[in-house]
Amino acid sequence: MTMVWGQRFLSEADLIEERASLERRAEEVLSQEDLAPRRWAARLAPQDLPEFEGFEVGRAYEPGTGLMAGDFYDITPTGARRVAAVIGDVSGHGIEPSITAFQVKYLLRVFLRQYRDPAQALEELNNQISGMDRGEEFISMCVVVFDTQAGTIRYASAGHPASFYWQDGEVRPLRATGPLISLQPVANYTSREIPLQSGDLVVMYTDGLAEARNGEQLFGEERIAAHLRRDPDADPDVLCKTLVEAAADFATSPVTDDIAILAIRRM
Repeated sequence: MTMVWGQRFLSEADLIEERASLERRAEEVLSQEDLAPRRWAARLAPQDLPEFEGFEVGRAYEPGTGLMAGDFYDITPTGARRVAAVIGDVSGHGIEPSITAFQVKYLLRVFLRQYRDPAQALEELNNQISGMDRGEEFISMCVVVFDTQAGTIRYASAGHPASFYWQDGEVRPLRATGPLISLQPVANYTSREIPLQSGDLVVMYTDGLAEARNGEQLFGEERIAAHLRRDPDADPDVLCKTLVEAAADFATSPVTDDIAILAIRRM
């Protein structure tokens, strides 16, 4: 199914045609206004994710106060022993960024199968999306490829908030390795490799989590890292949910942006 999507996405004409179809489907969803945000979120951040042997996966998605947004995540195999975890956020709110997020999610699947290096996949994605001339619509995302054969993770990040990697009692940030997607028509991305051990944990999130506000203070990266340090052995699903709850408890007003979180642990 993914390869069928991939072939349809690989030319600008097909991207435009597919976008028109997605706009019609989005309008149908929006006709049931009360259900629209969660029904569309089920496409971008589904509760049911594929399992892969030797790993535990947790997820959380909390819609903000806007009608629709462009937060998404994905878990997808990219080879016999490789699995990619992806999280991203398209700027803006409404139908347009949601449709872009849907396209990006499935287009990236194709490139992650084509290129072993996630940085190359991001470069190709940037080429394709920049060619669509989406104006001020930018995309941040982080890609982490788990290679069980090599015993490594390799990550690349397009202007996305720092993900966190817990190993041997230490929490390290996985910071951006290139610019936002579509910020520049031609952009360079790099990837970084880290040895993968039993018990290692990766936590990825969108900016709605870090930007929960208490007056002038943000929930911020350090509170996220501290939460991870306190209970790194928690079930990944529980960890994601308690992060959402901690941000909501910290905030003095309702969180207006969507929050998406992925947590993946090697068993």
